[in-house]
Amino acid sequence: MTLTRRAILSLLAASLANASLAASPHAAAPPRAITSRGPLDGEELNNISVFKGVSPSVVNITALGLERDFFSLNVQQVPQGTGTGFVWDAQGHIVTNFHVIQEAAAARVTLADHTSYRAELVGVFPDRDIAVLKIGAPAAKLRPVPIGTSRDLQVGQKVYAIGNPFGLDQTLTTGIVSALDREIESVTHRTIKGAIQTDAAINPGNSGGPLLDSAGRLIGVNTAIFSPSGASAGIGFAIPVDEVNRIVPRLIRDGRMVRPSLGLTGAPPELNRALSLPKGVAIMRVQRGGPAALAGLKPFTRGENGGIVDGDVITAIDGEAVETLDDMLTVLERLQPGDTCTVTIWRSGATRRLVAKLAESED
Repeated sequence: MTLTRRAILSLLAASLANASLAASPHAAAPPRAITSRGPLDGEELNNISVFKGVSPSVVNITALGLERDFFSLNVQQVPQGTGTGFVWDAQGHIVTNFHVIQEAAAARVTLADHTSYRAELVGVFPDRDIAVLKIGAPAAKLRPVPIGTSRDLQVGQKVYAIGNPFGLDQTLTTGIVSALDREIESVTHRTIKGAIQTDAAINPGNSGGPLLDSAGRLIGVNTAIFSPSGASAGIGFAIPVDEVNRIVPRLIRDGRMVRPSLGLTGAPPELNRALSLPKGVAIMRVQRGGPAALAGLKPFTRGENGGIVDGDVITAIDGEAVETLDDMLTVLERLQPGDTCTVTIWRSGATRRLVAKLAESED
């Protein structure tokens, strides 16, 4: 391609201009003056206050697995995942999700001041995805989280989540209560009822961390997200604190969730449909000498001619309706072995109420 004289002159002029710019010294450029911003607004001040007040209560949990060294064949502990937890009391009890430590051989807890302690497993209740650990930290280092209540939560109120998403410790996210009384599935496939839904960002690593109200009180334990990508999609769930406050003391006391029992076996829901029974738990078997037998509850049986002899269908316990075995277990778990409860039953078309004294479950 042949360049015209004019084009050659233009290229030469541009080249000279660039050379001149590169060679010329710049004038002194002082830093820009800072624009005054004024005081922080009330919402920002509250965000800061909640974080400063509660972050010392939030801990990082490292789940450890066992791995054999390829060359020496020695078995050593290696990190296999991280999660969040919080200080429950001055005795060193730490609350987190069961699934955070589910497959761990051991765990370490790191406090907000970055001191780390070996954790001892106290007790777990997988049906509610709750676990309690204990560390030997001095009481002066332990800041128990303030406890609130979940019974009076309202959709729209502000909430805060503090946790360790993706291993980034002491992260604060904010949002609102998006919905109440949600149902999520535990690792045992039992239904966790009454879950709190929030749009505060909850990501992998936040599990087991506290969900707080605007007063900095614990109102839930962050446990799950709904997300096709695995990252926050604005739909997170927390176990309500009233449930946590009922279960944790029992795990600390007994090392496990001691279930109260009626001493019976419930039928699958197919039996209700096949026999056109009302919604509830049809009784298939009653333990001899157990609470149900002593209260007068009767199972469905087969007669001498092969037909079905009517038994009882449990429709409510202490006035709370139960439609499935899961419903019944949920109601019973709020009680203790030795407590009495009123069992409402359907028997041959009539409703009756019987009183049963609960025993300790054998499982």
